[in-house]
Amino acid sequence: MTDTRPTPVIAGVLLAAGGGRRLGGRPKALLEHRGRPLVEHAVRTLREGGCGPVHVVLGASAAEVRARADLSGCVVTVNPLWEEGMGSSLRAGLGALAGTDADAALVLLVDQPGIGAEAVARVGSAYRSRTALAAASYGGERGHPVLFGAHRWADISEGAVGDQGARAYLRAHRDAITLVECSDVAQAYDIDTAEDLARLE
Repeated sequence: MTDTRPTPVIAGVLLAAGGGRRLGGRPKALLEHRGRPLVEHAVRTLREGGCGPVHVVLGASAAEVRARADLSGCVVTVNPLWEEGMGSSLRAGLGALAGTDADAALVLLVDQPGIGAEAVARVGSAYRSRTALAAASYGGERGHPVLFGAHRWADISEGAVGDQGARAYLRAHRDAITLVECSDVAQAYDIDTAEDLARLE
């Protein structure tokens, strides 16, 4: 029997608004990795992992990021409240998807260059319906990327405050999360401090 269900539209949502407070105020999106801004690597990771369209949420030094990074083909949203923390950027990203035909949002953070397309593809493949909730896991610990079915966006946005992002929502719905082990294909470190910069190439 032929499967006639349409291929789901899984939009990539890249949170790239951070100002890099612990990096001396260097916007994370513009940190160099392999000769190009980190934001470009993350966009490519989402695309190569099967996401489309790709939405990028900028904040700190947004104009400079747009001038220096190649974000062609992306939908760019500038979060004026980026200093409030990641929650406001998640709200902005999901808000930009409202009213589109996206069935799910796959959320990636710009400062995790150890997560590549294979992890994105694995988490994306956990999509089953618009109520889907899935996350990469590393040795059983939940991490990024995270997939949110469209029917969950409003509730997630409501609880996305401060630096929490979707953490409270995910805690409250832990039994509904499909964990997708990715530790064999990705490393979930963050670029947060000056010491972490050594992980960039």
